[in-house]
Amino acid sequence: MLYSRSEQETIDAGSALARSLPSRAVVLLIGNLGAGKTTFTKGMVEELGVGSADEVSSPTFPLIHEYGDPPKLYHIDLYRLEEAREVASLGLDEIFDRDAIVVIEWGERFPQLMPAKRVEVRITYVDDEDARNITITNLPLTNTSLQSVP
Repeated sequence: MLYSRSEQETIDAGSALARSLPSRAVVLLIGNLGAGKTTFTKGMVEELGVGSADEVSSPTFPLIHEYGDPPKLYHIDLYRLEEAREVASLGLDEIFDRDAIVVIEWGERFPQLMPAKRVEVRITYVDDEDARNITITNLPLTNTSLQSVP
């Protein structure tokens, strides 16, 4: 488990995860509204060199943001979708087959549509308004650099 005391430490945690992933991976970001899922993604985008933190915003309305050319990171938000058929219409299977990292906010709402092989990042509030616990499970590598936020 990682402990983040600030927005920058959450970005740093996302960066550390990106360094630990293969070039093709699915990452589910799990947490309440405002927990820091998009902030975590900022670090991943910067670490992969496909954009700056300032360019990253929640894809709540467009549903999918692509970073890189060709895209090396897809940032997907399923918050507004209610039914599995709506999610299926996004073409996620095609995206999962690409040589890219796919980051999905609210994907836990549709587990039947998510690949079994995935990394799950759970971000939860701690008593301090800026503090977060970040738990990463199913990491495909034995990289130990994720023991604490850099």
